[in-house]
Amino acid sequence: MMRITELLDVRSISLDAAPKSKKEALDMVVDLMVRSGKVNDVEGYRKLVYAREEESTTGIGEGIAIPHGKGDAVDRPGLAAMVVKDGVDFESLDEEPATLFFLIAAPNTEDNVHLDVLSKLSMMLMDSEFTESLRNAGTAEEFLEIIDRADEEKKSVDERLSDMGDAGTDQVKILAVTSCPTGIAHTYMAAEGLEKAAKAKGCFIKVETRGSGGAKNVLTAKEIEEADCIIVAADAQVPMDRFDGKKVIERQVSDGIHKADELVELAVSGDVPLYHSGNAVSKPAASGKPGGGMGHQIYTQLMNGVSHMLPFVVGGGILIAIAFLLDGLLVDMNALSEAERAGFGTITPVAALFKGIGDTAFGFMLPVLAGFIAMAIGDRPALAVGFVGGMMASNGSSGFLGALAAGFAAGYLIRGLRKVCDKLPQAVEKIAPVLIYPVMGILLMGVLMIFAVEPVMGGLNTALNNGLTSMGGSSKLILGMILGGMMAVDMGGPFNKAAYVFGSAAIASGNYDIMAAVMIGGMTPPCAIALATLLFKNKFSKEERESGPTNFIMGLAFITEGAIPFAAADPFRVLPACVAGSALAGALSMAFGCTLMAPHGGIFVVPVMGNALMYVAALVVGTLVSAGLLGVLKKNPA
Repeated sequence: MMRITELLDVRSISLDAAPKSKKEALDMVVDLMVRSGKVNDVEGYRKLVYAREEESTTGIGEGIAIPHGKGDAVDRPGLAAMVVKDGVDFESLDEEPATLFFLIAAPNTEDNVHLDVLSKLSMMLMDSEFTESLRNAGTAEEFLEIIDRADEEKKSVDERLSDMGDAGTDQVKILAVTSCPTGIAHTYMAAEGLEKAAKAKGCFIKVETRGSGGAKNVLTAKEIEEADCIIVAADAQVPMDRFDGKKVIERQVSDGIHKADELVELAVSGDVPLYHSGNAVSKPAASGKPGGGMGHQIYTQLMNGVSHMLPFVVGGGILIAIAFLLDGLLVDMNALSEAERAGFGTITPVAALFKGIGDTAFGFMLPVLAGFIAMAIGDRPALAVGFVGGMMASNGSSGFLGALAAGFAAGYLIRGLRKVCDKLPQAVEKIAPVLIYPVMGILLMGVLMIFAVEPVMGGLNTALNNGLTSMGGSSKLILGMILGGMMAVDMGGPFNKAAYVFGSAAIASGNYDIMAAVMIGGMTPPCAIALATLLFKNKFSKEERESGPTNFIMGLAFITEGAIPFAAADPFRVLPACVAGSALAGALSMAFGCTLMAPHGGIFVVPVMGNALMYVAALVVGTLVSAGLLGVLKKNPA
């Protein structure tokens, strides 16, 4: 059996490090790893470590951080250790400074014997006496000796997991599953945390770990049948259909480490909902970790819709932007009639090709958003119901806001139907997923959209248009501010559509300054979000940071929808920030006397802009204001 000290070279231990930042701490511990000669590409390994850190912090709390990198830059598995007496801010889960670091280097090999050793070390780090003795070690040799002594005393991971004893007749029987994306450290620390908490409560517990080395201590059908409650602490896909009809608590893997007592307490209370697997499928990974509060559950449900919608927004938006660019390069806008300008983006055949494909992709955006929000709530039977509601919102007047409402309504409609079907005879219940859920769900969804959502949004749209028409003779500055702000309120919903229709009608009557304010209001949100993802990286998830810069292209092409995924993920912070910048940009456009003779195209219709230089200046100011507000208002992602 490999020992932990076989992976840890004395040259890779530092007991007096004093980094001033997270970056400096990572660089120091990477340099320690390099000293052991186990890394063949220093910068390649450093990038692996940083890439893992961008996914989520490896500062697990209690002063411990376990960064790691796995890839071809590593020849042999290894560890590096670093003690920081005064601590350093490492963005840890408990927001406390990190004082004890273990860096892991793992090669891309089929031989995963080192994973057992690393897993055992991870479980040992849950022992506060052990970690404190490491922090107080006087020399690197003493540090190694402390680890070796604990390694000798502690059981292996397999022995540790299987040695759960037998359940007493009066004991609460808890089962648990832990898993994290890399499956090296957090998986086993969560298992250890849950076991300690359960034993402290006098409960029986068995924990299945799903790490890099595969599933261990797998739960049996009999154990699942006899369990009082099941805790799933996972950030990766876990087979869930086996838990159908059982009380299941689903949380993030970090909660298994830091909130184990709370999870066990909840399991003992029995106040846990029954898990239903729907049509014999497991929940999607994106919905597999709803935190404890309703707010976090809503967030994860939203993100399931947003993450599936994003490729349609990016792909379709970029293709539409290319269509505008092609027409802008190939067509003399001043030579076009008013009707021809309205078709900007489809004037030349090649532009029309790109625009047609892009519009098709965009057409899926709201149905996909609603469908996958619904699926996160009601599993696969809710997917079709959400799609229908989202499509009706897309084709109707409710737009983005209607699609959000449809997604949540569809999910809870299916939940309600499932409760009703649970009371039916078993023969009828079996056909529910293929007959009752889709037929009744889609019917109820359609009725809700037709008689509730659309009339409300349609009436609001009409009222907004009438209100704007009555303002035509009022202050242009105020009108520009209102129109610009409306373009950012719902990004395709009734407010946005009312402002756009009003601007288009103004062009027909020969009033070109109104359309200029409308378009700049729609350009600002995506441009601001793109800038904010570059300036305030810690405020956005990895996926948001990667997709953020494409919003520059969409914003400049007047495709406000590029901002929808960010607004859907955090509406109460993103929308106010975007509205403020768009309103300011619209007001400045009016104040500078900017005009626009085309109803679409963004920066690509500069030839038909009046006072184009100041128009760009107004866009820059609005973008900076919204980006700055995003940096202030948004919180770091969970």
